[in-house]
Amino acid sequence: MVNRGSEGSFRSTAGAYHGLVQDLDLMLRARYGLIYLVAVEEDPVDEVLAQVASLGQPPRIIRTWDVVRGWSDNGADKGALMPALTRIAKAPPQEANLFVLKDAHPFLKPTLPANIPHIRQVRNLVADLKAQNSRATVVLVSRTLELPPDLTEDVTVLDFPLPAPVEIDQLIGQLVVPDKLQVAGLAREQLVKACQGLSRARIRRVLAKALAAKQQVNEADIEGVLAEKQQAIRQTGILEFFHTQETLNQVGGLEALKQWVRLRQDAFTDEARRYGLPNPKGVLLVGIQGTGKSLSAKTIAHEWRLPLLRLDAGRLFSGLVGESENRARQMVQLAEAMSPCVLWIDEIDKAFGNVTSGSDGDSGTSRRVFGSLITWMQEKTAPVFIVATANNVQVLPAELLRKGRFDEIFFLNLPTERERREIFRVHLQRLRPSRLREFDLDRLAQHSPQFSGAEIEQVIIDAMHRAFGTRQNGSRRDVNTDDILRAMAETVPLAAIAKDQIEALKRWAAMAGARTASEDTQLSEEIRQYSLQQGINPLEVD
Repeated sequence: MVNRGSEGSFRSTAGAYHGLVQDLDLMLRARYGLIYLVAVEEDPVDEVLAQVASLGQPPRIIRTWDVVRGWSDNGADKGALMPALTRIAKAPPQEANLFVLKDAHPFLKPTLPANIPHIRQVRNLVADLKAQNSRATVVLVSRTLELPPDLTEDVTVLDFPLPAPVEIDQLIGQLVVPDKLQVAGLAREQLVKACQGLSRARIRRVLAKALAAKQQVNEADIEGVLAEKQQAIRQTGILEFFHTQETLNQVGGLEALKQWVRLRQDAFTDEARRYGLPNPKGVLLVGIQGTGKSLSAKTIAHEWRLPLLRLDAGRLFSGLVGESENRARQMVQLAEAMSPCVLWIDEIDKAFGNVTSGSDGDSGTSRRVFGSLITWMQEKTAPVFIVATANNVQVLPAELLRKGRFDEIFFLNLPTERERREIFRVHLQRLRPSRLREFDLDRLAQHSPQFSGAEIEQVIIDAMHRAFGTRQNGSRRDVNTDDILRAMAETVPLAAIAKDQIEALKRWAAMAGARTASEDTQLSEEIRQYSLQQGINPLEVD
């Protein structure tokens, strides 16, 4: 059964958010006039505000308003914000009132002319509270942050975090009675980690579903929690949750990158923290299409046994004023709530290319979002490892590439002959495991210069279609080496028409001090020569 004790829930929330309670109490004692709380759920906000109110001497009085119910003490001012603001303005300044306005942000959108009086009245109200040295504070509570520019200097914004591991563990213990909770030790730790990034309401739902199905919560329910998390992340429309199955053994070549990843396999453990190691920040993977950048992001998450979140940076941008900045804040909050995790920013060059040139044409939204992103990348303390991929890296702002944003920049070139042989082996092992020895891997590797890993996979599939469409003695013929060679002869690899782009990437790698992801001595020498031509000593590049 589910334990619904409200008193235990209050103690849990107050304890888990002790720092937030103290911060809010300090702001109220400092006579802050306007505070904006961004919160996914309202119940824990109500509990924290009740705790803050109790700390006042004398205790503060909470008066809550929303557009449907009006004021909590008398039901007045339903359906309109202006009368509610008028009541606040008329309140005696000596009373320690905490006026909580829920979901008032639609009344403050500057794009609607009807909202101009609301915005002006809020500014007047803040100014009056300050002039009167009033003990009243207005708290806006909303799921999203939507502020008109006119209020940015008057308001203090606080993000109400999703539950941390300590609170999740307490919540599980409160919601499920001990004899129904069949997880302990490592299993309980895994259940707590699986719940990270979920709201309290979603955690309650998934536990209640498990109890309704089999009257207990056990290790099998971890998969159900992950499914709920995947749905929650999908609903944001910003991030995607990936179940990764790809291992480093499924990556052909890229030995230098693979060695770098293996060396940091335990970098997010408690043992690494005790040793004094800081959390790895991330890597930037640069190369033309099909060289294995996306696959590498997936294998890093799998190798480190961390959840993988994919961010299509283009989804951060919205046509609504302020919505793009709000989405960026939501992305950061969700990633940090799920940490430790891997955040894969796919094709970052498409979202932020030439963003500092002043030609974005969106009134500076791209620059603001980009600025907040790189500031977070530099200063984040949560264990969120960023894997960013880029094809046209030359258009990326220099601020993104400086030390501190990423631990390393890797250049993924076209595979060498030895790497192509390994890539053929990996794909044929997956598609034709029982017949791998029948293929001439050396011959295939020799006849596929300029082919990327993705193109090698595609020519194998094309060859299989050719064989499948051919009958021998009335039966389907299986694919062979000649089929693959014929498919390659009919394919023009991207590198054949993107030679200038590849050479430009090599020059850029030399200038940026990027490392080669492969153990390719010829490529390393080319990059060294480019460096010398630019007056850069490769030995001095850190």
